[in-house]
Amino acid sequence: MNRLKTSPLALTVIAAAVALAFSIIVTSMVLSISGFNPPSTFQAMIEFGTEPDSVVNTLNRASTYYLAAIAVAIGFRMNLFNIGVDGQYRLAAMLAAAVGGAWALPAGLHQVVIIGTAMLVGAMWAGIAGILKVTRGVSEVISTIMLNFIATGIIAYLLQSDKLGTQVAGSDNIGTKPIAPSGQVAGIPYPGAGLEIFGLIILAVVVGVVFHIVINRTRFGYDLRATGLSSSAAVASGVDARRMVVVAMVLSGAAAGLIGMPQLLGSSHSYGLDFPGGLGFIGIGIALLGRNNPIGIAFAALLWSFLDQSSQILEFNEIPKEIVAITQAAVLLSVVVVYEIVRRLGLRWQQQAVAAELAEGSPAGKEVAA
Repeated sequence: MNRLKTSPLALTVIAAAVALAFSIIVTSMVLSISGFNPPSTFQAMIEFGTEPDSVVNTLNRASTYYLAAIAVAIGFRMNLFNIGVDGQYRLAAMLAAAVGGAWALPAGLHQVVIIGTAMLVGAMWAGIAGILKVTRGVSEVISTIMLNFIATGIIAYLLQSDKLGTQVAGSDNIGTKPIAPSGQVAGIPYPGAGLEIFGLIILAVVVGVVFHIVINRTRFGYDLRATGLSSSAAVASGVDARRMVVVAMVLSGAAAGLIGMPQLLGSSHSYGLDFPGGLGFIGIGIALLGRNNPIGIAFAALLWSFLDQSSQILEFNEIPKEIVAITQAAVLLSVVVVYEIVRRLGLRWQQQAVAAELAEGSPAGKEVAA
């Protein structure tokens, strides 16, 4: 029993279950006060969300959410708050789309060039905040917020028709030149659906695996986590803390550059005014919900995406779909509180277990007495 209590995985599962139950209770109360029936509302959402087309949309949206959360989590593991992920991925997607549409390269090479451009742009844009932090002491929160605004201005400037933008035929939208078929990534068919899963959902899986290995299984990951916990202790052990700050921001930006790739290469094939925005801020919530763990982030991304997709049926039932925003906010708020409570309980249980062993005259107690 003590092992279950002190198991980090068990504590995480318990915290997530309690937070989800709390969010359902809160949402049910809001629905009831608004005059709607909670069970029928949840049933409608589940039925719509499990339809084949909805499953595909959920997976596609979750792949971008996952990449956004990983980009944020890289900074979090270093105790850095990279709020600029949104600007980094949008600027990276726009310039990568412009590069991809400018040339028709052989298949394989074309995709590599586009994805490489996106990672490079994202890394460089995030690196600015890292350099400002270590050279001038500028908080990465302030610098990345300002860089978001600058990125928005640059995108608006470059998307003009006399620069990188072109008028999309049959609409008022302005976007970059379409990427040739050699630069596109084929989708994965899903039975019974009229849509396809983004082929680059595989990229999200690969990024998650690499994130886990680098952070938890390498010396670099240990140095990064150690610097995040205590930069002075890391310096004392021979780690260049200033360098680690810049490297962490660059890696976070490179991951941010990948956020728009599933959509760009799998569906849009150009960057226009209608390209999905706000994914960087959603990634912050999902990273917190998933506790910066690649597996936890995957479940959080799927949950968040499912709620987004299933909320579309609410309007047909004359229920404000903003109800789902309340659910998402309640999940995020409750999970932070519950995780902290469970963490403290876990520490208390561990202390009690050690005290019990010492009281029983265990080997650990004899060593202390000696």
